[in-house]
Amino acid sequence: MEAASPQFSLAYLTVFGTPPPEMVHIAAETGYDYVSLRLLPVTDDEPTFPFFTDKSLARDIRSKADDHGIQVLDVEVIRVDPGMAPSDFVPFLEVAAELGAAHVVTQIPESNRTKAIEQFGAICDLAAPYNLTADLEFIPWLATSDLSTAADIVEGARRKNGGVLLDTLHFARSDSSISRLGMLSPDLFNFIQLCDAAPPLSMSDEELIRVARSDRRPPGEGSLDLATVLAKAPVVPYSLEVPNDAIRDELGATEFSRRVLESAKRYLARANLATGVG
Repeated sequence: MEAASPQFSLAYLTVFGTPPPEMVHIAAETGYDYVSLRLLPVTDDEPTFPFFTDKSLARDIRSKADDHGIQVLDVEVIRVDPGMAPSDFVPFLEVAAELGAAHVVTQIPESNRTKAIEQFGAICDLAAPYNLTADLEFIPWLATSDLSTAADIVEGARRKNGGVLLDTLHFARSDSSISRLGMLSPDLFNFIQLCDAAPPLSMSDEELIRVARSDRRPPGEGSLDLATVLAKAPVVPYSLEVPNDAIRDELGATEFSRRVLESAKRYLARANLATGVG
């Protein structure tokens, strides 16, 4: 039996600053299956949206998504920084459930492995009543810096709704290994953040952050070995997280979103990955 075609989500960073209702419209117009929304800011100077003060916003977004045949794949980001507790994010989980999201991007900056496992397990427990998975993202400049570290935390927590979030840029820029990826259970991966990138100018944290937030490339338009990574990963929805300030400003958010999706489909078909055959 022929495998199902891959599904795609329009990630917030790809259309950075675009209000969520407009994201839904862009996703529907350009052919995405999902949107991936940011509920909490990651930096102090980025736009924010009143998810926690305007109780009607999440309902309105979900209604609009339903009308367009779009779903919310994931929301970001739960990040347990020092001085915070997993329970601080209950309002976040309530909004995520109101939106009909399936997954929550989770970051654990804690360097103590035992504490990191405890924090992640607590987030999973809080998310479970809302039918949400907690997907642990590894990022080279955080304590949870690579695939092995993230997998050890998720497997150590032993929660059914715990997963590992694989971002193809972070995989390439960290000490993550293909062999370790191949050994992990496919059930650990609920979705993948897919992008490409030019060769790195340096491996400094500053440069890694700059590229991650504003200078990625559509799949197949950079130098990352995406085919090898995706061949070892399960076929799950791909969140196309491709922030590129220069190209987005030139084309506009809608046309850039369209180009990113077309590039992803073209790349997967060319690499024989569209149906999971690598």
